[in-house]
Amino acid sequence: MAEAELERDPYVTIRAVLFGGSGEASRRREPGEPVGMVARQRGFLRGLTSPPPLPSWLSDEDAKYYAEEFKRTGFRGGLNWYRNIDRNWELLAPFAGLKVTVPALYVAGDRDLVVAFRAVDKLLPSLSKFVPDLRGTIMLPGCGHWTQQERAGEVNAAMIGFLRGLP
Repeated sequence: MAEAELERDPYVTIRAVLFGGSGEASRRREPGEPVGMVARQRGFLRGLTSPPPLPSWLSDEDAKYYAEEFKRTGFRGGLNWYRNIDRNWELLAPFAGLKVTVPALYVAGDRDLVVAFRAVDKLLPSLSKFVPDLRGTIMLPGCGHWTQQERAGEVNAAMIGFLRGLP
């Protein structure tokens, strides 16, 4: 059971998951390469590293805080979002094809695992088709999934620039 694995040692889990999804740990994946599947017999944490020195964007104090919160609440809520993903698609079906019509800015790390999902390499160049008022696309080199933490200064500057450009 996923909860048992993740809750065995929340501090190790948090360190491994945050580092494992970061630009420092993530290797560049080829478009369409399978991402995010977990073999039952292997588990999720096996193969992830809980690094001795944390990356500069993650303090040990923060990691301990997150671990204490997950120790208190467990991982079930987050896991259930993934377990319910097919139902989420069903519930959102009435919105299929709708466009995002408000001004928007896309910021991601080029080493984010989500960017490696199948067909994202085709989606990103045509994003303005679905988001007509897209004001920019920023791919942060060497940045992983935790964009706003890994590159706080760059993300804040991009957001401030975006907001200043609004009427």
